[in-house]
Amino acid sequence: MTDLNKMFNPDSVAIVGASNSEGKVGYIIVNNMINDGFKGNIYPINPKDDEIQGLKAYKNVSDLPEVPDLVIVSIPSVLVNPVVEECGEFGVKNMVVITAGFKEIGGDGVERENQLVALGEKYGINIIGPNSLGITDSHTPLNASFSQIMPPEGNIAFISQSGAMMVAIIDWSVTSGIGFSKIISLGNKAGTTEIELIEYLSYDDETAVVICYLESITEDDDFVRTLRKVSYKKPVIILKSGSSSAGAEAASSHTGALAGSDIAFDTAFKQSGVFRVTTMDELFDVGLAFSKCPLPTGRNLAIITNAGGGGVLSVDAMERYNLDLVKFDEKTNARLKEAVPEEGSIKNPIDVLGDAPVIRYKESLEAVLDSDDVDGLVVMVCPTASADADGIADALVEGASGFDKPVIAVNMGGPIFENANDVLRDNGIPTYVFPETAVKVFDYLARFAAVQDRNYDDPVGELDDVDKEAVEEIFAKVKAEERDTLLGSEAYAVAEAYGIEAAPIKLATSAEEAGQLAEEMEFPVVLKIASDKILHKSDIGGVKVGIQSKEEAEEVFEEIMANAKKAHPDIVPNGVEVQKMMDSGIEVLVGMVRDSQFGPMIAFGMGGVLVNLLEDVSFKLAKGLTTDEIAEQMESTKVMGLLKGFRGEAPGDIEAVKSAIIRIAKLTLDFPEISELDINPIFVYEKGSSALDIKIKLA
Repeated sequence: MTDLNKMFNPDSVAIVGASNSEGKVGYIIVNNMINDGFKGNIYPINPKDDEIQGLKAYKNVSDLPEVPDLVIVSIPSVLVNPVVEECGEFGVKNMVVITAGFKEIGGDGVERENQLVALGEKYGINIIGPNSLGITDSHTPLNASFSQIMPPEGNIAFISQSGAMMVAIIDWSVTSGIGFSKIISLGNKAGTTEIELIEYLSYDDETAVVICYLESITEDDDFVRTLRKVSYKKPVIILKSGSSSAGAEAASSHTGALAGSDIAFDTAFKQSGVFRVTTMDELFDVGLAFSKCPLPTGRNLAIITNAGGGGVLSVDAMERYNLDLVKFDEKTNARLKEAVPEEGSIKNPIDVLGDAPVIRYKESLEAVLDSDDVDGLVVMVCPTASADADGIADALVEGASGFDKPVIAVNMGGPIFENANDVLRDNGIPTYVFPETAVKVFDYLARFAAVQDRNYDDPVGELDDVDKEAVEEIFAKVKAEERDTLLGSEAYAVAEAYGIEAAPIKLATSAEEAGQLAEEMEFPVVLKIASDKILHKSDIGGVKVGIQSKEEAEEVFEEIMANAKKAHPDIVPNGVEVQKMMDSGIEVLVGMVRDSQFGPMIAFGMGGVLVNLLEDVSFKLAKGLTTDEIAEQMESTKVMGLLKGFRGEAPGDIEAVKSAIIRIAKLTLDFPEISELDINPIFVYEKGSSALDIKIKLA
């Protein structure tokens, strides 16, 4: 792991471009370092001044009496790389480059950034930036940024690819009651990446949760496994803008057409245990919950409210997030009856009535949290005339302190709750204005608890009964013939080499050969024209089904070849393919489309002619694919209901489908030249399965 400890906990900091001129970035950074409590040595670097803001100034980094732990650079872009070279020679290992004017401006800036990257690699320097607003660590304390506000101390680490977003959040945090351990402006990510920072923060005792605003994800050979190492230890929440690099727009297969522009990021985040949110509100709402709450042991939620409407909204939200509304046992009901008047309700959600005094909240809360059936509690307060906001807050703090369960407050109002919200947040209880938000963040807490228990086995990596050499030979032949699409017989041979159950299909180049192959397969068989240039084979009379004899197969061969010549006189077919007709089964699709960043994405869903209409499909990345994830992928589709046996129908062989998914994942990982793979349909039987139509396209 990259050692970033002295980046955020330096004993000495040099500021290249330090200034005495108010308003300049170099002035602001020095001023921040002096006034925001940094306890180490501060070294201003400026060849024109002997003293800057009361501190001795130096002409160059190499003139310093010690090698600084951190160097911050804010000088014209054309001067940055010589300074980085000097720092590398001097032994500096951590730098933040504030300066803009690199790849974001194009032209010469791109070359400057390439040189910066090379210098960082040459000297082993951790570089944040360029085009960064800097970094802060509230615990050191360190304000190595040109934000003029030091964020409040807390345990949320915030990584932002937008400098403006970082400054806005720091300003907002002063009044929000949210504290940060570290705030990091990534800039152009020429050196240290968000992945390295997230991994570092997973070991940081001052950080409980990592939240990120990102516009791109750094390419990583094994993104899923890298992030898994982090996300099982600490929650990572990402707001990702922009769209994926999945090349689905020009896709020719069903699978490619179903792969949306952003599906790769969604899939990568889910499989790595990272949580993706869609708004800034959600990013900080969820971050706040993780920064305050213990994790629940299940999804059973209880609600206490003095407003019936809030309770109804909460139950509706619970249904959306698949949370369970606790049914209280007799002991809990008895305690609630003593606490809540008859006019209220002890049934979950508990209505303590609009006139509820503090003691009613306290006794209800303690009764509920004492139940082993309850995993978490949402407490709502509507500002009725008799509601004591501060008193209820104190009761929540006292009552919750005896239980290791998440308690989430919903104070449905504004100024009246300011003090109460401060008290609650200072004592480990997150507060929100609306009940739906509280329910949503509890769902995130429960999901993270489940992530920690996940089994990350590797069924794809364990597969060894495949014939890789046979596939290499087939692909070499296709490439030698300057084709990018395999014939059906070639695709079947690939499937056979990787143990994917499929209906036999062979290529015949004469009528006699067609008859012989048909007889060997046992009747009935299907004959279809073999050509990667003829797309709609049925439309030209290029497919004939239900052939029952050798003689019929020979006649149909001649007929299909004649039809093809008539429809496409300029195309010379490879021959006619003979395929064994299979009994019908439950139709599913298994396929692959390759994302340029994350690699092969495996699709599973409803097969047959309605696949694009129904869009009943789920994607998983092949890299790092686990047995549990394959089960989740299948369970998330409607066709899984058919495989389990729908309304008395015979079930399908689910294990055979899982085997097909594993083997296709292995094939596409072994052969990165496969750009698309589509098997539609696979007939699934009570025992076994058979792939009928296999399409493989090479890049």
